Amino acid sequence: MNAPENLYELGRARQAARAEKNFALADQLRDQIAQAGYEIVDVASGFELHEKSLVKSIADIQKLKNLPKSDHAITVAIIVNGFHDDAITSINSIKAHSSAEIVVLATQPAKDLASIVDSHTHVFYLEKDPGWGECANALLRIAATPYVLIMDPSTTFTGDAISPVVQELKKKDFAAVGWRGGLINIEDQWRSVDDKGAGEVDVLFSYFLAVDKDAAVQSGGFNARAIYYRNADIEFSLRLKHAAGHLLQMDLPLEQGRHHGYYDTEESFRDTQSKKNYDRILERFRGKEAILSPRR
Repeated sequence: MNAPENLYELGRARQAARAEKNFALADQLRDQIAQAGYEIVDVASGFELHEKSLVKSIADIQKLKNLPKSDHAITVAIIVNGFHDDAITSINSIKAHSSAEIVVLATQPAKDLASIVDSHTHVFYLEKDPGWGECANALLRIAATPYVLIMDPSTTFTGDAISPVVQELKKKDFAAVGWRGGLINIEDQWRSVDDKGAGEVDVLFSYFLAVDKDAAVQSGGFNARAIYYRNADIEFSLRLKHAAGHLLQMDLPLEQGRHHGYYDTEESFRDTQSKKNYDRILERFRGKEAILSPRR
């Protein structure tokens, strides 16, 4: 027997409850077994207990189903490309300071991420990595909350960073609120971003980028051609700006550790894909100063 004996005792109690037509009790016992990570299957000889996979494997990102309905205002959405220990640390820090919905898309086998799964934390392993842009769009699509926080696993909470962000988004003055961002540098022909601190900005970075889901979708979302994250969040920010959205940078109780997506990515791939992303920004947006925030 692979399952613990106490679960078989629950299974036998469930059989007895069903025989007595006490279906409410039978369902309660089934749920207790499920909460322990097992599924009870009725067979001719009685029942079997099958261990459930807490991390769900998805062959095609388009088949990723919507998350269950939620009473929460925001879903924290994280793309994990390896370095699972950092992701677990990040997610546990979120749980320590918030009860938000959490969804993780992992692009490498992720059985070790099962430790973070609970009733409002969902983990999916993508058998084929479609790239950062498509992953981010999928997270926007499946979220069942009005706001979505795209967050990097290098970021950890040191306090409640959710409540002030949701409070701002609910005012509808801003389509996105984040922790790090800045103003496009016009003087160098849009080739850099200057961090001016808290206030209205042109771009927000995906270390911690909370968006109004409807506004994000209406703007076209993230560019699916962005297979790498770097500069893809800048392009998305400018899409929001072009759709008449306003962006707010806030000081929040967050810390950033080693950003593996940059420092531990093969240099030629990183630089090539970053340039491709930024070239699209320059081609589409450079010179459209009317969409930019007031300079400060």
